[in-house]
Amino acid sequence: MTYHPLGDIGASIASGSFRCEGMAIVPCSMGSLSAIASGASTNLLTRAADVMLKEGRPLLLVPRETPLSAIHLENMLKLSRLGVRIIPAMPAFYNGPQTLDDVVDFIVGKTMDGMGIEHNLYRRWGDPNE
Repeated sequence: MTYHPLGDIGASIASGSFRCEGMAIVPCSMGSLSAIASGASTNLLTRAADVMLKEGRPLLLVPRETPLSAIHLENMLKLSRLGVRIIPAMPAFYNGPQTLDDVVDFIVGKTMDGMGIEHNLYRRWGDPNE
C-alpha cells in the first residue's frame, strides 16, 4: 500500500499514465464532491478524481452528508451524467440486516459491485443459494 499526502499533487495517481482500474471516495464530503463536479483539482484527491473522469475510468462516490440541499443534488446529478456512480451510504432492509456489520457490509458490497469486484458481503435479491 502506498500513502500519498493530500497536498502531493505530483503523486503518481495524479497522472493519467498511472494505471489503475478506478477510484472510490468513501466517504465523500460535499466539499470534495463539489470540487470534482466543478473540475477544481485543488488537492490530490480531487485531481485523481479528475483523472478518472478524463481517462474514462470508474469513479464512485459515497456521499456522507444528510440531509442534502438542492446544490448537493445538482452536483450529484452533474457527476452522474458524466458517468460517476453515486452510492449513498443508505442501508437496505430487504436483506434483513441483523447487525451494524451487516449494514456496513451492504454499503461496502455495493461499492465493490460498482467496481466490478466479486464478493459475498450480502445476500442478493432472488439468489436461491442464500
